[in-house]
Amino acid sequence: MDLFEYQARDLFEKHGVPVLAGIVATTPEEAKAAAEKIGGVTVVKAQVKVGGRGKAGGVKVAKTPEEAYEYAQQILGMDIKGHTVHRVMIAQGADIAEEYYFSVLLDRANRSYLAMCSVEGGMEIEQLAVERPEALARVDVNPAEGITEAKAREIVEQAGFDAETAAKVVPVLVKLGEVYANEDATLVEVNPLVKTGDGEILALDGKVSLDDNAEFRHPEHAELADRTTADPLEEKAKENDLNYVKLDGEVGIIGNGAGLVMSTLDVVAYAGEKHGDVKPANFLDIGGGASAEVMAAGLDVILGDPQVKSVFVNVFGGITACDAVANGIVKALEILGDSATKPIVVRLDGNNVDEGRAILREANHPLITTADTMDAGADKAAELAHSAK
Repeated sequence: MDLFEYQARDLFEKHGVPVLAGIVATTPEEAKAAAEKIGGVTVVKAQVKVGGRGKAGGVKVAKTPEEAYEYAQQILGMDIKGHTVHRVMIAQGADIAEEYYFSVLLDRANRSYLAMCSVEGGMEIEQLAVERPEALARVDVNPAEGITEAKAREIVEQAGFDAETAAKVVPVLVKLGEVYANEDATLVEVNPLVKTGDGEILALDGKVSLDDNAEFRHPEHAELADRTTADPLEEKAKENDLNYVKLDGEVGIIGNGAGLVMSTLDVVAYAGEKHGDVKPANFLDIGGGASAEVMAAGLDVILGDPQVKSVFVNVFGGITACDAVANGIVKALEILGDSATKPIVVRLDGNNVDEGRAILREANHPLITTADTMDAGADKAAELAHSAK
């Protein structure tokens, strides 16, 4: 789960990372009140989970509360790279003398953490990494140890900080490492990390991604989810522990195994070119278990999408045999009852495939059409979706 900047700021403050005051506002009136409370120069910052806010006009410096009101009025509702601004953060202004960059992230390839740091912050780090890679220090971090004081010293030394600044930056990096470890994050990034005119080190802009697999350890993280932009179907799937991603198409897809589902998306897209250019409506991997409850939950989510005109269930029986899958489909339709109204094409293959196909034939459900191959199933599902448009 990616956090908004204001949420990252609050996490930083919680763990003792030095930050400036920041108040979230959803109306121009709230923005003005926040600027009055903070006092002095403030910055009105669009809260969207995408970069390039400044270039898009989503970050403005306000010298007065009245200016904060005006800028909030301009920014709220703005579209930034496809993201609508629903809230702004009114942040305390800073006397910036120097800007740095720091991040710690999960390095899956090396099964460790990777810390990156540069004395040249404020710019796009991807651009710096390409144009001047020597200016970006990359330091491996042992997950069992995290960012200790010794590791932080190694990071700032490789980044090229002068001795005086390094001594001030080290404890901040240790605190940011605590945010990463204690919150089960996969990314903690600060750009810029700044030194003010009086020599203080501050985290001015933070980006944090949390590991959804660690949710059971952090029930409080549920409060950080963005309900304003969350897709209701994806939320429903998440509640049922389904691996679901909504797409913009007409053929609902259910499969067991991410690789098979990805292949199914491609085959349906190809078949759809011959049938009115229909496309896959979703990615849904039910994994190794295709019980009636799991299948019902999956079908319930897909059939709840008004764009879906047909469903293609593509299952290869392995650990879960095809007869169990077939029973799951039949029982799922019984569970859903009248809410199931769209045609369903089923292709089964693998373990106990003959038994599974026999179960579907005997059920003789009016919504079910069977197919012997993935290509045939995709073509039929695309045809049915096109005829229902």
